[in-house]
Parts: sequence; C-alpha cells; structure tokens
Amino acid sequence: MPTAELAFQNTGSISGGGPEGEERSVTRSSTGTPGPRILGGLCVGVIALLGLSACGSDAAADEAGASETAEEAGGDAEGSGTVTIQDDHGTHEVSTDPSSVVVTDNRSYRTLEAFGVEPTAAARSLMDAQTHAYAEDESILDLGNHREPDLENVVAAEPDLIINGQRFQDYYEDLSALAPDATILEFEPQPEADLVEELIRKTESLGEVFGKEDVAAELVEELQTEMTRVQDAYDGESTVMGLLTSGGDMSYVAPGPDGRAIGPVFDSFNLTPALEQEGENESHGDDISVEAIAAANPDWLLVLDRDARLTLDEGEEYSPAAEIVEDSAALANVSAVENDQIVYLPENFYLTEDIQAYTEFFRDFADALEAAE
Repeated sequence: MPTAELAFQNTGSISGGGPEGEERSVTRSSTGTPGPRILGGLCVGVIALLGLSACGSDAAADEAGASETAEEAGGDAEGSGTVTIQDDHGTHEVSTDPSSVVVTDNRSYRTLEAFGVEPTAAARSLMDAQTHAYAEDESILDLGNHREPDLENVVAAEPDLIINGQRFQDYYEDLSALAPDATILEFEPQPEADLVEELIRKTESLGEVFGKEDVAAELVEELQTEMTRVQDAYDGESTVMGLLTSGGDMSYVAPGPDGRAIGPVFDSFNLTPALEQEGENESHGDDISVEAIAAANPDWLLVLDRDARLTLDEGEEYSPAAEIVEDSAALANVSAVENDQIVYLPENFYLTEDIQAYTEFFRDFADALEAAE
C-alpha cells in the first residue's frame, strides 16, 4: 500500500495536568490606643488570651486546609496516572486518562464502544452504521479509509493516544510523524501466534489502558465460553472447508494463519481440513473451482460473505453467500450442502473481525455442531 504524501506540518502541541494547589495564608494585625495604667495588666491578659485563641484557630484552619489539599491531591492521583502496556512495538507508559484518542483499527471499535471511549478521530468511513455507534457521530473527525485516508484530521485531533492497526497498519510511520508526542499502540496478530490468544491480548490490554478490566474480562469470558462449546461438540474427524464469497464468486480460504479470518480457526479447534492447500492471497482468498470444492466434499463449510455490509460500486449487484453456495448445481451433492452443515459468519464480519465477531461466529458454529449430533 503506498504511503500517503504529507502536504502539511504538525504544528500542534499537547499539554495536560490539573491546576496546581495554592498555599493559603492569613495575616492578622491589630492596633490599639494606650489606656489607663489600672487596666494595663488586664488588657495584656485579654490580649494574650485572644492571641492564643487566634493562634489555635489559625492552626486548626491550617490543619484543615492541609488535610483538604492532601485529599484533593489523593483524589487526583486516583483518577489519573499511567499503566505499562506491551504492544507489537515494545513497552509503553500510557496515560490512563488520555485527553484525545484517535482510532484507526477496525478490530477495536466495538470494544472501545463497550468501554465508553469517545474518540476524537476515527476511520468512520470504514464503519457500518448498523454495527458501529461511532459511524454517524459527526463529533468524531473522519479519517476516511485506508485507500484514501484523511490524515490531516490526525493533526487536527491533537492525540496523545493512537490505537492503530489492520487496514491502517502501513500508516504507522506517517502517524508517528504527524503526532510525535502521541503513544501509538498496535495489537496485530503475530505470526504463528494463536488467533484467539491475540484477540484476548488486545482486549485485555485496552481494558488496562482505559480502566475497564471488568468489561474486558466479560468479553473474554463470552469468547471462551463459545470456544468450549465448539471444542466439546466437534468430533475431530468431520472435514471442514473455509470459503469467502465476493462479487458472485467463491474463493478458497486456506487453513492456518495465511487464510483470511477463517484460516486460523482450524488451529484453534484442530479442525480437519477437507483440502490442504497453502494460501496465496491472505486478504481475499484463493481461486478455486466449484469442481474442486465438490471433489474435496467437505462435511462442513465455513463461509465469509465479504460483500454483506460493503458499499458496492454503482451498477454492481450484491449476491448473498447463501445464494452463491446453496444454488450451485455443482455443489448440490457435497455433504455440507446436502446436510445443511454450512455456517455463515456474521454479516459484519469483514468490517469488524473483532472479539465480538468471533464470539458470534463460534456461537453459531457451536449451535450447528450440537444440532448435528
């Protein structure tokens, strides 16, 4: 992906911190006129008593003021600070109360929405209004999409935290140049790492940043619950094939980390591939004929409908994945089609691929496996 040309300069700066506490002092003075000598001793005594009383009051006031200041300082300390986060690029000290958050990673949007985070800028053009609460929020600066990004809005947002990834991953250096004072976090699935563990890593790390560990734990628990159901229901022998549909055609999704979205799931559940062929196109799947699918005769089909929530070009018609697969005469005798053992990933999956999307996918897969027992 070509790097965007930068025709502007970041002249903004960010500063933070609460107001410093003021030390309060009270100065007292008195003036008097000499009285008769007979009252001298009495006056001295009264003045002494008043002085002691005033001193006592001042001391109490000072003590109360000091206590109040300490409490205020303690409150500020509890509400702000930093947390140490390990991401793909190393260790960062991240503010737990960032003043401006920019988000480009579509795998993070719904998690941040669940945390109640309000970004100042995000790639709203990549969002689906049926899925993302941020999509139509005009108060959030739109960064466009990865093909035509509006990176000038990154400068306008003056971020101190950027959560970058997936489609915008190639813009890491650009973002670093545009917002040199910002911390940039990336949690992309690492080569050879388990997909599910990577989803959990991202979710828990973001939970730490925003102090939402409890919400993160709930998301992780929901994912693991559905995973357990799949593991318990899958017989270990039934063959499985992943497909991706787009533009009325079917593509093959290779098992393993090179297969888009579905591929890594084979390793997560030790699924038996109906066809063992290395993938070449990680993004959109590999060409495959319906005859090759029929020859492999999978017991199960896992299907990602790429176009389900995409805005199509003018004149382009949308063909649902179910129509493409189930209406194919060449696939009529395939076991998965005959036995209605086809699991379609959530319609928004291609635009999300987040922990919520995989949880829903695994739930549907578990439901289908249990129904087939």
